[in-house]
Amino acid sequence: MMRKTLALFSLSLGIALVNPIAVAQVIDVPSPLPSNPELPSPVTRTPLKLVEIGNSCVTQNPCLGFDEQIFGVGRASDRKALLASIDNSLRYLQTNTAKRIYQNYPVRGITLDRVRRSLLRFRQLVVNSKTPAQLQAAVRREFAFYQSVGNDGKGTVKFTSYYQPVYRASRVRTSVYKYPVYRLPSNFKQWSKPHPTRLELEGEDGLQGDNSPLRGSELLWFSDRLDAYFVQIQGSAQIQLTNGQRTAIGYAGGTDYPWTSIGRELAKDGKLPLSGMTLPKMISFFRQQPEELNNYLPRWERFVFFQETGSRPATGSINVPVTAERSIATDKSLMPPGALALVHTSIPFPSDDGGRMEYRTVSRYVLDQDTGNAIKGPGRVDYFMGTGKQAGDRAGVTGGHGSLYYLLLRK
Repeated sequence: MMRKTLALFSLSLGIALVNPIAVAQVIDVPSPLPSNPELPSPVTRTPLKLVEIGNSCVTQNPCLGFDEQIFGVGRASDRKALLASIDNSLRYLQTNTAKRIYQNYPVRGITLDRVRRSLLRFRQLVVNSKTPAQLQAAVRREFAFYQSVGNDGKGTVKFTSYYQPVYRASRVRTSVYKYPVYRLPSNFKQWSKPHPTRLELEGEDGLQGDNSPLRGSELLWFSDRLDAYFVQIQGSAQIQLTNGQRTAIGYAGGTDYPWTSIGRELAKDGKLPLSGMTLPKMISFFRQQPEELNNYLPRWERFVFFQETGSRPATGSINVPVTAERSIATDKSLMPPGALALVHTSIPFPSDDGGRMEYRTVSRYVLDQDTGNAIKGPGRVDYFMGTGKQAGDRAGVTGGHGSLYYLLLRK
């Protein structure tokens, strides 16, 4: 799974997560819902509630289920990507793992067969519809809406975003490329607990090297310590090697420690304000004060190991590729894996002049294909933004509240 170690940027900021890809969160982002404070996730009530949407708009800018991105022109359209994502979920639903999970799914009426039939019918509608309004009308007519109860029992869901970065690295250590990421040690299952901490495994400066118990397990070397650290937060990465080749690495395992938000640690110490915290601000802080890396990076005691995945695309927890802006990560102990969903929230887009981000409220059909160590409860969604710098720039300032619905055929 992308392991939501990726999605962890939001967290890395100090606001909370871990996806095999990457997250970054901000606090003051336009939202279609009030920014209610997060409450403990309901544990006794069902995570999803059947709601009646009706035929009129229940939300504005845009109406619920009005997904323009499917019907754009040229590059503005991602219809093919959405169809591919649906096919990925359909492939997962044929597995023995899906059969086992859905046998015990806790929400009455949500079955493997119903989820599969819903995806097949939705796929037909996407292929045959000519406009967003036509698709929206068909979905409202044929599908039941199961809304997440959210973090407050009233449907308020907190959104973050993750992405897959592209980093430059070397297969050999040099004077420039000296910060390693590691393979999973062959004897890892025999390690006694508590596991060694990050400080014990790589040292205060990340250069423990020959004195590390991980000596000999180095997989790749990075020139920037923050890059090597963020790859662990993200759980996977595309790699441009110094010899001109490309590869990718993915999550292989990790030590048994909870998430620690470095952004929140910086705020706690008065280094940066928590309000408005973003990944770019955190990076800028460490670029200006690199000596602080030795203080703050070891505070996340968990250590993540990797395996080389070659040309394999970024993959979610249900073991299918995740698709930019069409895959989400949720708490898979609560939400139906592989299912069709609809998110309604604010997402940043590059402005026409490229100098800033503009927030737009979107209503977008997505597939639930990933999870994350910090994505807990019915009130959390992590939205996969894609691969590369622009995806990272957008993910780094994604945050806010919205709503989440699962769509299943009425019959």
